[in-house]
Amino acid sequence: MANLYFADDLDPGLWRPGAVVTVTGDEARHAVRVSRLRVDELILLGDGRGVQARGVVDMVAKDRFSVRLETVERSDAAAHRIVLVQALAKGDRDERAVEQATEFGVDAVVPWQAERSVSRWDGAGGADKAAKGVAKWERIAKEASKQSLRSRVPDVRAPLALAGLCALASSAGIDVVALHPRGDRTLAEWAGERAGLGAWAEETLVVIGPEGGFSDQELTALETAGADVLRLGSTVLRTSSAGPAGIAVLNVALGRW
Repeated sequence: MANLYFADDLDPGLWRPGAVVTVTGDEARHAVRVSRLRVDELILLGDGRGVQARGVVDMVAKDRFSVRLETVERSDAAAHRIVLVQALAKGDRDERAVEQATEFGVDAVVPWQAERSVSRWDGAGGADKAAKGVAKWERIAKEASKQSLRSRVPDVRAPLALAGLCALASSAGIDVVALHPRGDRTLAEWAGERAGLGAWAEETLVVIGPEGGFSDQELTALETAGADVLRLGSTVLRTSSAGPAGIAVLNVALGRW
């Protein structure tokens, strides 16, 4: 299987069979020094926005490499987007959720500061801390996209608080589902109804609580705003695995898997 590298700053006109393109910067240094890229190696090269090419390495230097493109494919963005709204969690649990969700095909990720989140991006220095957190999630999403050979790297959007989630839940063209054991229906039942009616919204937001779960106030506010509170199944998953599991259910219902 060919390794995938991203060159998101290439001139769009260079993405064509027969072109020789040069990759520089951190991506090139990692490919040459860590992955030990070699001349004549067959690789995949993409822009992270839907273009993916197969080509042969033509030149390798200390901080750059060139590829002669053989085939170039372009994929459209998903008509119905799946968005993971992941509560901040202690340790690396929220980061593991972002990584796995990317591998499972999520289209975008949104950090949210839940009431019971142990990890905090607000308070003193919050803006700087949030910017660094988003940048780290972007790096995780990019690396997971390379591992899973995705042509599109999911967006990592600005952090939200409860008020922002409620505003989205009341917006047209957006379905918001909060995964919690108190739900009367399962996500699979809900998704099956949507699929049967062909009634998918432009975006389905899957909201995951932190280690301590949602507070009653959060669930009530989301339901009042129009969100659906749903169960995954008969067991309760960790915050790091609930989102990817929910995305898998939606992938099946949407025909992606």
